[in-house]
This record gives sequence, C-alpha cells and structure tokens, in this order.
Amino acid sequence: MENEAHTILKREEMNRVGQAGEAFIQVAFCNSARGSTKAHPGPVVHISDNPMDEGKLIIGFESGIVVMWDLKSKKADSRYTYDEAIHSVAWHHEGKQFICSHSDGTLTIWNIRGQGKPIQTITPHGKQPKDGKKPEPCKPILKVEYKTTRIGEPFMILSGGLSYDTVGRRPCLTVMHGKSTAVLEMDYPIVDFLTLCETPYANDFQEPYAVVVLLEKDLVVIDLAQNGYPIFENPYPLTIHESPVTCCEYFADCPVDLIPALYSVGSRQKRQGYSKKEWPISGGNWGQGTQSYPEIIITGHADGTVKFWDASAMMLQVLYKLKTAKVFDRNRSKEDKGSTETSDEDPYAIQIMAWCPESRMLCVAGVSANIIIYRFSKLEVTTEVVQLLEVRMQYELNDIESPDGGEPALPTPGASPQTSGPPSHPSTSSNNSDGGNMPCLKVRSTPLKQSAGYQVDLVVQLVWVSGEPPQQITSLALNSSYGLVVFGNSNGLAVVDYVQKTVVLNLGTVELYGSNDPYQRQPRSPRKTRQPSGGLCDINEGSATSEDRCKSPYFSVTSIDKEAREAISSFHFSDTFARKGDSTLTPCLYVGTTLGTVLALSLTLPPAGEQRQLQPVILSPTGMLVRLKGSIMRMALLDSTGSMLPPAFEPWFEPNVTADGEEREKVRKRRPVSVSPSTSQDLNESQYAVVCSEKQAKVISLPSQTCIYKHSITEASFILRADVVQMSQGVSLACFCANGHIMTLSVPGLRPLMDVNYLPLTDMRIARTFCFTNLGQAMYLCSPTEVQRITYSQDTCENLQEMLGELFTPVETPEAPNRGFFKGLFGGGAQSLDREELFGEISSGKANRSLAQHIPGPGGLEGMKGAASGVVGDLARARIALDERGQKLGELDERTAAMMTSADSFSKHAHEMMLKCKDKKWYQL
Repeated sequence: MENEAHTILKREEMNRVGQAGEAFIQVAFCNSARGSTKAHPGPVVHISDNPMDEGKLIIGFESGIVVMWDLKSKKADSRYTYDEAIHSVAWHHEGKQFICSHSDGTLTIWNIRGQGKPIQTITPHGKQPKDGKKPEPCKPILKVEYKTTRIGEPFMILSGGLSYDTVGRRPCLTVMHGKSTAVLEMDYPIVDFLTLCETPYANDFQEPYAVVVLLEKDLVVIDLAQNGYPIFENPYPLTIHESPVTCCEYFADCPVDLIPALYSVGSRQKRQGYSKKEWPISGGNWGQGTQSYPEIIITGHADGTVKFWDASAMMLQVLYKLKTAKVFDRNRSKEDKGSTETSDEDPYAIQIMAWCPESRMLCVAGVSANIIIYRFSKLEVTTEVVQLLEVRMQYELNDIESPDGGEPALPTPGASPQTSGPPSHPSTSSNNSDGGNMPCLKVRSTPLKQSAGYQVDLVVQLVWVSGEPPQQITSLALNSSYGLVVFGNSNGLAVVDYVQKTVVLNLGTVELYGSNDPYQRQPRSPRKTRQPSGGLCDINEGSATSEDRCKSPYFSVTSIDKEAREAISSFHFSDTFARKGDSTLTPCLYVGTTLGTVLALSLTLPPAGEQRQLQPVILSPTGMLVRLKGSIMRMALLDSTGSMLPPAFEPWFEPNVTADGEEREKVRKRRPVSVSPSTSQDLNESQYAVVCSEKQAKVISLPSQTCIYKHSITEASFILRADVVQMSQGVSLACFCANGHIMTLSVPGLRPLMDVNYLPLTDMRIARTFCFTNLGQAMYLCSPTEVQRITYSQDTCENLQEMLGELFTPVETPEAPNRGFFKGLFGGGAQSLDREELFGEISSGKANRSLAQHIPGPGGLEGMKGAASGVVGDLARARIALDERGQKLGELDERTAAMMTSADSFSKHAHEMMLKCKDKKWYQL
C-alpha cells in the first residue's frame, strides 16, 4: 500500500509539471549527472516548486541528487548531492531552505544558495558516539514535513528512522518541536501522513495543529496543540475488524428511544487520553432521504465483545461496546486449561445472540458453551456475586432412520460425534457431584463493577460430564414477557427462568416426541475414542469446502455426516394454540430440529407480581406440529388477516431502582397484568404458522394444524439464512441460498416474488453473517473489514439518490498572505508564474502520447454538486451542458460567419479604394 501511495503521489506531481515536464526532466537528468558523464541519475522521488517562486522547481532523485530547475530559462540552476538515497523533500515556507530525508535515517537541511554540503545533518534516533564519528545508521526516514509557526519553534514530523536495535517495536511517527522529540507508536504500519495547517498557502507560516496518519487498517489524527500529542477520538467506525466478527444481527424499525439510550451509555465509555477538541476534519453531508426509521446492527466478536451500531439510513456509527469476557476469570490455572477444548484459541468468542429491542434484554451464547443474560440499566452498580447456573446436558447417541425413506439425520453445526455414556437423564447441578464435572470457563468470584449499559444478570454454563465436553450451543431464544431463555444443542434443549434463576426444563431431543416418535432409533455402542466438538470457525479464511463447513447455528449441510444425531436448530415463542382443536391462546414454545420436525411445548406461567417470583413455570410437550424436508431454519406466526404476530414482550424498566419498596412496586406494575392470555376465540379466527426449512416452506392453519400452502424453495442447493420479514405492504419470506440466490415469497400464499442470482457462496464468512431484517434490508460481511448492506425493497431503491450524501462541501478560501512592499521590491515576495505560457502547446509543442495529461474537472459549487450526485443527475446535467455548449457553439459559428462577411466586405472596399487612389498624387488626396 505504501508503494502504491508513493506511486500515485509521483503521478500527481508529474502532472503538475505540465506537458513539457518530460522534456525538461530529461535535460535535468543530463545536466545534473555526476561528473561529465551523462548517466541517468535514477528514479525521481520528489517534485515541488519553491513556495516563494513558482518559476523554480526542485527535483529530488532517489540516488541522492537534488536539482533546482529554472522553468523560465529551462535549465538547472543548482545541484545538491548527498551520499545516501533520498525518500522525501520538504520546503521551509520562506523558500530559502529545504530538508531531505534519507535511507540511513538522517535528515539534511540545505540552503538554496549553497552548492556544497548541507548546513545541518540530523539523525533523530541515532546514538551519538563520543569520539565524534558518524552516528550508527538507522532505518530509512520515509517522509518528512517541515512546518513553521509565527511564535515558537517549527515542527519537524517524520515517519520511520528508528534505530535497528529496536527489535519488535511498532511503527512510529516522530514529532520534533524545538528541543523535544516525541515518538508516537502506531498499531499498524504507516502508509502516509499529512499535516493539517491553518493556511493552505505554502509561502506563509503554516501554524500546524494536527497530523492525519493513514495506517494500513486505521486512520489516526494527532493533536499537535496539546501536551503529549493525544489523538482525536474517531467519530467513524474504522475498527469494526478490531477483533474478527463471528456473528451479527440486523434490526430495522426499532423503538425510537433505543438509539439515544445506547448512545447515552456508550458516550460514557470514552477512553482516557483523547484530545479534548472535536474531530478536526469537516466536510460532507448526510443524505436527507425519506427512509429514516431506526436501524441497529449488533456484531459479536472473537474476543467476546459485542458492539451496537447505528445503521440508520446511510450511516454506520458505533453506539455501545460490551465486553463479555469481564464476567469470567482470565487467570486460569494449568489444570483448567484442559477444559477449553471446545473453544480452541478464542474461548470468549460470541457464537449466537438473541435480543429483545422493546425490553432491551440481551442474551449471548459463547463458543465455550456458556450463555450470559444481560439487563439494560442507566445506573452504575457493583455486583458482589455473579449469579451462576451450571447445566448438565448429556444424552445417548442414536442411529436415526427416517420413516419415509428420505434423507437421514442432518449434521448439526457445532456438533460432532462423541462417546456416549450410559443412559442417564440430564440434570441440573449447581455443585459438581463428581470430579469430572467442570465448566469450560470459570466465572469470576470477586465483585464486578458494572457501568451504565448492559449488566450481567445471570450466567448459564454447560459443564463437562464424565470426561465429555459439552456440545456447542446451536440455537438460542429469549422472551422478556415470559422471563425465559431457551437454548439447544445436539443433546437436547434447556429452558432457564432468569427471573427465578432456575432451570425449568432440561430434555433430550427424543423426549420431546414422547410416544409419537416417528423415527426408528437404535441405541449405539459407545465409541472407543472421544472426539471433542470443534472450536470456533475462523471466518477470516478464504473459500470453504465440504470438509470445513463453519459451525453456525443458522445452517447445516446435508449428506456430510450420516451418523449425526438430531439436534435443535431453532426456537419461537408466541401466544398460540398449543394443541390441535384448542379454542384458547396459550403461551407456547415452538422447537425446530435438524430433521425438519416442529414440536410444540405449552407454558404455564404464574401471574405477574410476587407470585411470578415464587411459583414455578411449567412446560409440557404437546406433540409434533409439522414435518419438512431439511433442517428447520425459521418459524413465525400470522393472524387471520395475514399480519405478523410479534412475540409478547415486556416494556423496559430500570432494574437498579434506588428508591424504596413503594417505587419498586410502581415499576413492577408497569409490566403486563397477565402474560398468560386465556381469552376465548372463535375457531374461524385462526392463526397461520409459517415454517421454513433448508429445502421448503409450509404454512399451517391453526388450530386445525392443516397445511394450506407448500412450496419447494430449492432442490439442488440449500438455504443458509431465512427470515420472515415485515415489508411496507405486507409480510414476506426472504431466503439466501448456498448457490447465491436471494429469493422472496409472499406470505401466507408462498408465491415467488423475486429470485436473483446475487452472490455465490465462495466464503463461509458470508454464510456466518448474512441476515435479513424488516423493510427490505439485509447485510453481511463481504470481507473481514467490510460490512455490505443490500436492499430488496423497491421503496428504498427509488429513494436511494436522496439517501446518498455529499462527500465535499464548499468552503471559503482564506485570504492570501500580504506580499509586502519591501519584499516585492527586493524580490523576497512570492512570484506567480503562468505555466500555460511556458509549457503550452504554442511554446513547447504537443506532448508525447505516452505522457499523462492533466485534464481539469468542473470547478466551483456546481461542479462539486455534480460530482457528488447520482448517475441520473450526472446524465441530466451532462445533457444540459451539451445543450448549452451546442448553443454556444452555434452562436460562435454565427459570429464567425459575420466576422468573415465583414472581413470580405472590408477587403473589397479596401481594394476599391486602392484602385481609385493609386494614380493620384499626394497633393490630390
């Protein structure tokens, strides 16, 4: 990147020279060669004009030669030679001195009047020997800038130049001001830097106030006006890849108070050491589109962090950052290192997230088989003891045969075969009953100070059982109205009541069927060797094959491992009809499996208030709802009119109330009076259950449980992500297939609406992070550092031009510095030069075809507006400009014709006058 940046810089500077640049540089090569030989001095690394005299050009060669070229006389005035290669050149604003940076880590300062040695040689990071010898060579100084101030010492800013003995030191930017030298370490290699000054004129005191440093993966702005040179807090999301993104979710049309709440707590997380000033770079405006609904993106990262982003309209702004690793003890003992087999190198990586925007409850599942439940609070609190639940989930491995002769069991992402122990019913244990039970991560035992924002409410951990590691979590859901969190893996599912901090259900997958199991399952003998479940998929790798499919909770791959057991793939909470023929709505939990089965569990919830804290929640399986081909991806419920029924939720309330018991009771009364509706409804007022699997979709009428619509989405491929989304004119089922097709179907009719071959699956990162959301929006990570947002909404496409902003905004050019009478009188002031007169085609002839030609673009406000507008606006403006140009050309032709007629008439009259007067004497005139 650095070489490319220098190449672009050279090309831009070459274009500034003009059309005759090639000719005079060739002359400079000959005139400035060493001795009398006309050898080529080497590549040109710098070209710039004297700040006080545009007629004098300085040319720096990589070999160490600098030539002062006079544009008027077209010859070299001066030549400066140094033994080391040159990397950059910078001028003093008075134009009497310049400074060069060299490959041996030195800086040389030259007078333009001097032809011999430099007036000063500086080695910023070299050790000065005592015997007067030259300092030891250092690394090359790649760039130097010299900026002056009216009051005080000048600034000398450079990149590189460190001594060779600083092994392992990060890239640095050095700021030399007077007698002080500050070395600023950077996180990534420096590509280029630019000093921001108060004036754009090179012949005036620059008054530098900041330095913009372009790094390979970041952009840093340094405040030069504050002691210690702190950096400005970057207002833009340049660090989304600070830790690899392992999962993400996208929410559109969120509650309007959610973004301000997240921003409020996120603004308190500012790290110390930032500059107190505002971001110094201004320019550009956000688009004023009509699509102004709130949008939030949540990203989970490999280091255990969760970031909330404001993605409304065309912006992407980080709102809040949550570090889940703080809940765990990082100081693991040697005996505990063996317990992290399931997590490989990233034990804190986030694998699945479930979020309720209305209640602001957040639940994250980690790669180490742990679940953390968070509540949102605006108050800081110190938690003395983190609540912990340890869950044992172990079940018998079975061979599964499909009764209809279809495909056998589909492998579960995150699950792999392991040794089956003796048949035992899963149980919950807070105390390890045997020495083999242990969690993968140890929850911290010391008090935890939690700032405003998301604060841990409960930690659930799956423990090792009989020397077997827990299977990774493949599905996760929460419901704030019920106060429940459910998660599943290849063993079964567990339901946690986070209000009472208990496990209310822990079942194996087979037990969900009861006596109506449609599969023939035969016990399998234990394996001799244990194969622990795989770790976190590295989404930063390239294309994937069938052997290294990522362990994602959102998709599975058919016909890879025929011995994998049935696993839980999806959940859905809703108030619906629990059994066939029911006449009342009941809180239910729908469970989808990798064998394409949807099972229902009815919930019995105690009344709100004190009884909710004491009486247990009861779940009971009610049987199978429907079966599909392929793993279940998504489930949703519609009312009788076809509108989406969102899950019940509890409105957000402040959990850390500091008032007395009466105030707490007021907060408690804000909750719904009853979370278990029992209103009788006519059977004609039915609901519709939409179920989508890897291969097909079905719509089931409730409570009759009759399939009324069925559609085969794909046969040759399989679905990676499916979502039932709310559009502006109805509900749709959006699907993204492994063959790259994005398809949408109408709901409940399942009529195909769109089928676009958008993006073939060449990188498993896309499969891991692709997600749809309401109002026709979707997103995915197209690379480790880039978020790609797409739309399949016609409304958004029609308003896209209005949503686009302007990159540049015009500003008033500051007044040029006064030249001064005496400076102009004695030749010390700045002198302008008409370069077109010197290098135009009239004086220099046409340039070589191989030479780049600078073609200026449209200037002024209108030009900038045109450059920042869309294609349609550009075409319209181009058409208008062509019309105007045609009119002007027509007027020019008319004027030219009139002038030619006038010239002919004048010539005719002159000729007649000449004939009339040629024989007359002078006195006859």
